[in-house]
Amino acid sequence: MSIKHLTGMAVAVALMSTGAQAKTEVEWWHAMGGALGQKVNDIAADFNASQDEYEIKPVYKGSYAETMTSAIAAFRAKEQPAIVQVFEVGTATMMGAKQAIYPVYELMEDTKEPFNPDNYLSAVTGYYTTNDGQMLSMPFNSSTPVMYYNKDMFAKAGITSAPKTWKEMEQVSRKLLESGAQCGFTTTWQSWTQIENFGARNNIPVATQNNGFGGFDTEFKFNAAPYVKHIEKLGEWSKEGIYKYGGRQSDGMPLFYTQECAMTMGSSAGLAGIQENMKGIEVGVAQLPYDDELIAKPQNTIIGGASLWVLRGHSSEEYKGVAKFFSYLSSAEVQADWHQFTGYLPITQQAYELTKQQGFYTANPGTDTAVVQMTSTEPTANSKGIRFGNFLQTRDIINEELEAVWAGKATAKSALNNAVRRGDEQLRRFERTQK
Repeated sequence: MSIKHLTGMAVAVALMSTGAQAKTEVEWWHAMGGALGQKVNDIAADFNASQDEYEIKPVYKGSYAETMTSAIAAFRAKEQPAIVQVFEVGTATMMGAKQAIYPVYELMEDTKEPFNPDNYLSAVTGYYTTNDGQMLSMPFNSSTPVMYYNKDMFAKAGITSAPKTWKEMEQVSRKLLESGAQCGFTTTWQSWTQIENFGARNNIPVATQNNGFGGFDTEFKFNAAPYVKHIEKLGEWSKEGIYKYGGRQSDGMPLFYTQECAMTMGSSAGLAGIQENMKGIEVGVAQLPYDDELIAKPQNTIIGGASLWVLRGHSSEEYKGVAKFFSYLSSAEVQADWHQFTGYLPITQQAYELTKQQGFYTANPGTDTAVVQMTSTEPTANSKGIRFGNFLQTRDIINEELEAVWAGKATAKSALNNAVRRGDEQLRRFERTQK
């Protein structure tokens, strides 16, 4: 082998090793599968290509619950990622792990990264801030429940507009059944849509202590009269075929896809999936119904989805990379693209304005419904969000108790009383871990 050839190889090796050293790697664990996972990879790749100091490495870790459990286990083993995506019901748990988390407002301050929390939509960030307004995690994929309706089935029944109130939901559903529909409406994520957001929309508390924002000594209140009446009504409608339960989480979606039910309530981020599964069918997007006996003008809905938490135990260089990445992620262009591609809310006012300027809402009617629903009123203590420890377990309890109502095995009152009693036990269990 010639000297010249060896010299060339040495230069190549030197360049490769310099390149490898130049980029500080930052691991990001997330729960986005399928097309969303590919989009996450694209965002990371674009950021990596935009500068030569840091490399974000996204790692898919399964469902939201699996991702959060993996991160907690990894932290104990001192193998934690720098960034982990945690769903909104894990917020109280993450806040409770004070030693493990690096609050975003502190991170941005420590790394001298320009950061203005006022740029973010308050209805989104409220969920992830301290009582004095400091941002603990970076909102990423925030959705809110909306109502989807089958315009073709509506036209067949002679219905010209989507129902706004629960009374109208009943009237419209009866018309749909008369026109041959098998069911008026279904729902996904019933605790989120029929308990948590029913409370927010109608400005009634789900629990004491400002829905858990005020402290750990919280007690659930979703067995109060308005909730009982609402669940009772759903139970009656379930017998009549007006309402049909399709299962937990998003399991009820096929009832809408197959045109068995003309309406469903689900995540604003579900629009792409609906369009994919209902090609050739015109689908409308409307705001979540409210109870006009409880409130004249409905409150904002609350968010679902997830935010990005920063974990302790990494180098200052890695944290600089995290801060730079968060700035990139929050930029109007990246957020507008993410919002338009996924149906998740834009997390900043600038991204919302840019999407409007780009004509996206005009070209895709209904895609701004979630943003309007979230931002048209100032959030109250009852519509800012919820913050409960062990809420994943409590949601399972709520599901179990509501399923007994739909099956005709329990009254709304006894089911909600049971759910509150069992949910309070979860709150006390969590509270004990914080002392």
